[in-house]
Amino acid sequence: MFDIENDNATLGFTFFGIIVSYNFVKYHALARAQKSRLTVQLKAIFIMSLFSLFAASYYFFQLQRNTQIMGFVFLIITLLYTLPVFPNKRNARNWAGFKIYIVALCWVGVTLFLPIINNHLPYSRYVFLVAMQRFLLLFVLILIFEIVDLKSDDPHLKTVPQQIGVEKTKLVGFALLFLFVVLEFLSIDLKVQFFLLKCCLAFTTLLFLIFVNESRSRYYTSFWVESIPMIWWILILVFS
Repeated sequence: MFDIENDNATLGFTFFGIIVSYNFVKYHALARAQKSRLTVQLKAIFIMSLFSLFAASYYFFQLQRNTQIMGFVFLIITLLYTLPVFPNKRNARNWAGFKIYIVALCWVGVTLFLPIINNHLPYSRYVFLVAMQRFLLLFVLILIFEIVDLKSDDPHLKTVPQQIGVEKTKLVGFALLFLFVVLEFLSIDLKVQFFLLKCCLAFTTLLFLIFVNESRSRYYTSFWVESIPMIWWILILVFS
């Protein structure tokens, strides 16, 4: 979307860094609880994460200094998201109403601003337009997860479905997807292929939003909804 080529440092750091951070967020508590009897699966995840940590570190030192600083900031956010800041306090993941914003902001920062910074691209209006669109799309994707997790989430989390109900959450998601598409018209150089791409992306996400409910299988989100960014990437290749 920004004509960036051969930025292997950012690609490598992002790819391997996400594996490390995701596994750390998801499995560190489980690993600590079962440290005396780690399963084969957890051991395999640990080995993969360790390899990814070395790879992410290798690519980190190939990044520009400003990109390294930004990457370090997101590392701190990931740690705060997982570990309690103060003794006897909850981590950021469990702060009431904050989780959805933290996750969406990290996505936008890593997938958009890291390559922008590393390639010394100007902070044009289009960059911030894409940032707003990406934040809106990710917000809706997380809403789908929150609806599926409605029965298992702790009530104190105050997720959007917990506060306004499933049907109103879907209406909010629909409004955000509509705004996601409409924002494209603010682009100075409106490209038809990117507009069509975002329409396809919004429509696909809308279908998942319409048919989601708290009784859906975990595979509905863990496989199908998680695949939407992959569909996004494929559409970018096709429309480019």
